Amino acid sequence: MAFCSAVTLCFASIFSLVAAALLAISFSTDNWRVITINRDAIKQSATQDILDKFDTSPLYFTRTRGLFRECFPGEKTNAPNDGVIVDLYMSPVETWCHNLNYYIPDDAQETKDFSHENMTRIHMGRSMIALFIAGFFCMFIAFTTGVVGCWKTAPGHIVSSAIMMLLACLLSAGAMGLYHGVEHYEKLKINESSDVELFKSSWSNILTDNFDTRYDWSYIVAWVGVGMCLGSSILFSMSALCIKSDKEREEAMNMQYLMPVYPQKGQPYGPYGAYAYPQAAFPQAAYPQAGYPMASYGSQQGLHYSQY
Repeated sequence: MAFCSAVTLCFASIFSLVAAALLAISFSTDNWRVITINRDAIKQSATQDILDKFDTSPLYFTRTRGLFRECFPGEKTNAPNDGVIVDLYMSPVETWCHNLNYYIPDDAQETKDFSHENMTRIHMGRSMIALFIAGFFCMFIAFTTGVVGCWKTAPGHIVSSAIMMLLACLLSAGAMGLYHGVEHYEKLKINESSDVELFKSSWSNILTDNFDTRYDWSYIVAWVGVGMCLGSSILFSMSALCIKSDKEREEAMNMQYLMPVYPQKGQPYGPYGAYAYPQAAFPQAAYPQAGYPMASYGSQQGLHYSQY
């Protein structure tokens, strides 16, 4: 394997592994958004309706939000009362969390009274998770074809890896787009009241004024992983071109050592018998008893070798 194909294939493999690791980390962590609530300011000017839910609703607590969970940093005193509105549990990183509900499956028909905008948000959230999973599946296929292509140095397998990594990039980017679609519907489209979801259109002015949100490191890592997927696809394509050009150059060099073989139409030697030899070898003067005629210019009784 030449220098060009070896280097590009090495970098393509590194990029694909890093992309898979980054997307897996962001997919499983809960730091996509940090939601900061000024509880002291809300408590000072809160109405009785807000005070009734002040210690039970997650809306009035600082928290981090991921794709599957919403977690409250610190001790359990920094989380809402367990079992009133949400059920809390300890996450693997020792934070108190509750699950986000995608209503899969919806056996109790909880979504039958939801508005059209809320159902659209739920469907986009489900599709977002499905696209991420499909992207991971494409990466697995890319790894398989990439290993086979490295073993056989086959450019066709490397091209397949490039296509699958490009498809994984598109699927992951589509999932990120749906994530922003869900966020847009939560902020502006849905007017239903909820004690858990971020439906800002239904919030009171006190909560809206003391609410702040920003994207966290899991979100940034996800976009970096999407970019690494695209870079891996480009590098796989370049390595396939390098391997193909190396094979063509090697075949051209091997052709120089092949000797051409031309077919022969006639017999290399004449037929058996006296006339297989030139008559000049049996001059009449030397062997007059044989009665051989002498070969002359233009005679057809010369050598019986092939004339071609």
